[in-house]
Order: sequence, then structure tokens, then C-alpha cells
Amino acid sequence: MRLTRITLCIIALIILAGFNLLVKKQLADVEPQLFQATEESMVDSANVLAAFAEKEFTADGFDAHQFKKVMEAAGARKMDAKIYNHSKVSVGLDLYVTDADGIVLFDSGYPERVGADYSRFRDVYLTLNGKYGARSTRLIESDEKSSVLHVAAPIGDPMKPLGVLTVYKKQSDAFPIIRRRVSEIWWGTGLVGGGILFCVIVIFVWQYQPISRLTEYARDIEQGKRRPLPNLGLGKEVNTLARALESMRESLEGRRFAERYVQTLTHEMKSPLAGIRGAAELLHQDGKVMSEEDRQRFLDNISAETLRADRLLGRLLELSVMEGKTKLDATEVIDLRILVTRVIEELNAMAELAGVRLEVQESQTQMMVCGDAFMLKAALTNLLENAIDYSPAGEAVRVSLNSVGDNHCVIIEDHGEGIPEYAKDKVFDRFFSLRHLRTGRKGTGLGLTLVREAAELHLGSVALEAVDPAGTRALLSIPGC
Repeated sequence: MRLTRITLCIIALIILAGFNLLVKKQLADVEPQLFQATEESMVDSANVLAAFAEKEFTADGFDAHQFKKVMEAAGARKMDAKIYNHSKVSVGLDLYVTDADGIVLFDSGYPERVGADYSRFRDVYLTLNGKYGARSTRLIESDEKSSVLHVAAPIGDPMKPLGVLTVYKKQSDAFPIIRRRVSEIWWGTGLVGGGILFCVIVIFVWQYQPISRLTEYARDIEQGKRRPLPNLGLGKEVNTLARALESMRESLEGRRFAERYVQTLTHEMKSPLAGIRGAAELLHQDGKVMSEEDRQRFLDNISAETLRADRLLGRLLELSVMEGKTKLDATEVIDLRILVTRVIEELNAMAELAGVRLEVQESQTQMMVCGDAFMLKAALTNLLENAIDYSPAGEAVRVSLNSVGDNHCVIIEDHGEGIPEYAKDKVFDRFFSLRHLRTGRKGTGLGLTLVREAAELHLGSVALEAVDPAGTRALLSIPGC
């Protein structure tokens, strides 16, 4: 996934860099384009006004009276012109007129400039020399916003003009339009770029997140964890890959599962079969008189080893059903109270033979769980059998039910010798077993493994705790429904 993140970052940087260049290019063109359009209209205005100004030149000079009246009237006009999103409320155009020597004869914006020599100014100088004259000058040198655009036109013959008429306009009048245009560029480009980047991220997440989940799933399976195939969304390719991986896992697990159980069964059955064979051979020896006490002892040994082999086979079959699953095939709603009562009824005879009392603290409320009744019954049976096997005669095994949050708990408590310190981390391991209190024989070592498998399949847990002063408390917790 590191390569995915690096790739995504590179793509994001390329997109951002591309849109940054695009925005800069667009922003760089905004002001020149707007001022070019403004200058173009000012050229027309200057030439139209220059044609009117030509009539005011006489042998006595330039009569500025009419221009003064027109410009004052224009300045006093109030308007409400909506130019797209820009609102214009007053005339922003002024003009000045110079003679053939560049001396100012009239200035509508700054009357005090009349008589000033503008012959060196670019607009006047170029126009008097038969060229197009224009300039942009700052009123305050340090303030770029104080720039004023000047556009000139010759009065009379362009090659021998009577004078120059220059219209001028503050560039700040166009700043609201520029700001609005810049804002539109940023928003438009940002939305497009953000949309493209969002789509790229969504595509990457949509494609690679399922792969990440499959990777985690494969690692968990490698570590022996039981977990269902993760939800991978609607992608056809990744779901096809997931089904192939799941099929391969089931095939490999099935082979390993069969091999493991054949090996386990062969190994574990050797001990009871050897005991049975040895006792049987001694009982059938010819020419040797065996006391009734020895004979009974060997018969008891055959019976005990037979029972042990039977329990071992039963537990292995139950465990094989559970370990072969990654999830429950089908579930039903089960009342734990009824299930616990049924298990206690079946084990009452075993408890009586062991001289152990079964005490039940019944719950007054329903304790409904969703699961497999067979598995939960097998788990509860194993926990209660363990409690009976490790309890001294005359003691009681207490069974209670309790709800903690959203989970329902079955608590089975005995007063035996408890779990030795060295065995606390091993009691759930396959084939690890302690000797029973009365018989001195070991159990199958599969009971608690079966309980743990059943709890995990039901998304629950099982734990063993020490009881003060002696004994063990088993807690089986299953989510309610």
C-alpha cells in the first residue's frame, strides 16, 4: 500500500501543479485583456471627441467653453448601469486638450493643470509626431492602484495636428471587475481540479482498499485466525480474486485439516489402546492364577481406557465440525436459560456419581442469543463436566447466568484445586490436560479447545479465573440478539 500512497501523492502533485500553471496563466491574462478592451474603447472615444474639438479651434485659439459644459454635465449624471455583474453609477472618463506645442488648454479632471507643458508625455509626444500615443502613469509612484490610463488622438490633420485630445481613466475603476474575474477563475479551476482529484482518490480507494482488506485477510489466515471473507464492495475483478483465494484457502485447509486429525487421532489413540491391550493380555495369560483384586483392577483399567477412547473420539468429532468452519452456516435464536437447564439435567447423574451438587441461579429475564444450539450445548457440557471432574466430593458446582452490556454470560464455578500457575497459559491448547481429582487420570485435552472454538464462532469469548480461596470460575460470553 506504500506504493499506492506514493503513486496517489504523485498524481495529486501533478494535478495540483498543472492547475496551478493553468490558474497563473489565466490570472496573468486577466488584467492585460481587460485593459486592452478598455483602451480599445478609449481610442474610439478620443477620436470622436477630437473631431468635436477641431471645431473649437479658431484663429483666436481653442474655445473650451462647450467642452467644459459637456464634461460638467456628464460628471453630474447619475446612472445605474449593470454591466454583467458590475454596477456603474457615474462617468469615469476625463479628458484634456493641448495645442500643437503640447501646452494644456483644457483639463476636465484637473483644471489647475491648464498651461502645463505635456509635450514630453508619451501620449502627447507620439501623437504630435503622427503616431499612436498612449501611456499609463501612477498618480502616487508607490501605489500601483493609482495608475491612470491615457489614450490620445490628434485634432485635425494627423500629420500636422492643431493639438492633441487625450482621454484618461483611472485603472482602479476596473479593479472590481478584475477581482470578480480572478475569484471566478479560482473557484472554477479549484472546483474542476478538486473534482478531478476527488475522482482519482475515489478510484484509488475503490480499487486498492479491497486489496488491502484481502491482504489483511490472507495474513490473518496465515496466522491461524478464524475470520470470514471481508466485504469487498461491488468490484467484479476484486471479488473474483477474493472467491479464488477463498476457494484455495478452503482446499488447502481441508487437506491440512484431514492430515492433522489423522495424525492426532493416531497419536492420541495409542495410549488407551495400549492400556486396553496390556490389560487384556494379562487377563488371558495361561498358567497364571490371578487374584480377583488384580483381575478387577485390569477390568476397571480396560473400562476406563475404553471410556477415554470413546470420549476422545467424540470430542475430536465435535471439534472437527467446529474447526472446519470460518463462520456459522446457519443460526437460530436460542434462550441460554433453556440450554443451560438441558445441559444440567443431562449431567445430574454424572454429578451424583461424583458426589458433587449442582446449584443453579436462574435468571428472571430472557437471555436470547443467535447461534448454533449444538455447538453451544457442547461448549456448556464440556465446561460443566470439567467443573464436576475437578470438584472434591461433597462440594457444589454453581451455575449462574448474567448479562453484561450486550453480552450474555454463563458462569460455572467449582471449588477444586484450581489451575496451577504453569498451566494458566496452556489450558486452551489442544491435548493439554491436568489430572482429574478423583481418578488421577488425564482428560482428552480437547474440551476447552472445543469451548474456545465454539465461543469464537459465536463472536464471543471464554475465560478461566481463580476463585478465592480455591477453585476455578469459567465465564462463557456470547453477544445477545
